[in-house]
Amino acid sequence: MKPVTLPGIEEYAENHTTPDREPLVKLAADTTDSLTDPQMMSGRVQGRFLQMLVHALRPRLVVEVGTFSGYAALAMAEALPPEGRIVTCEIDARHAEFARRHIAASPYAGRITVELGPAADTLRKLDGPFDFVFIDADKPGYLEYYELALEKLAPGGLIAADNALWNGDVLNAGSPDPDTQALREFNDTVARDPRVACVLLTIRDGLVLIRRA
Repeated sequence: MKPVTLPGIEEYAENHTTPDREPLVKLAADTTDSLTDPQMMSGRVQGRFLQMLVHALRPRLVVEVGTFSGYAALAMAEALPPEGRIVTCEIDARHAEFARRHIAASPYAGRITVELGPAADTLRKLDGPFDFVFIDADKPGYLEYYELALEKLAPGGLIAADNALWNGDVLNAGSPDPDTQALREFNDTVARDPRVACVLLTIRDGLVLIRRA
């Protein structure tokens, strides 16, 4: 069966996904009103999917690489077990402050830490194991984040990497765009890595799920 790409299908999927709770609704509205490139926000379908993964994994430690406005972190926090926590890495001071403000106003303020600075540095200094890692940051950094995350990944843990399809541009081998080339290299490397098993899902802009083989 061919993938469904009909006009309006994404809206249909969103309308048949459990609506966000108030903290996420407020955060999403403020993101749209206040930040440049609000389309970078995960959104309801992907947010609920990440939440489902967290609910299934019951992680003690979730690490997010790329906070942006904090939507994904807040979505995942709803599904954390009692002992679970999230560390989210952000290099942009404005985005970090925006996320901190919304996290502080949520019921999960004590369970999410926003680390400002290069994500690779944060990944190196964090004690593992990482039960779930969500990568959604600068595309040329994906391979480094992947290696650092895999090094500390817990048995049974998962890595998810966003934007793996890059609006379909990954099909263009000759693209001069450095982000496209970085994602093509990342996708190829993960698919051929004998240490892991992976599946590339067509959710939103493409999401790769990775576990140890």
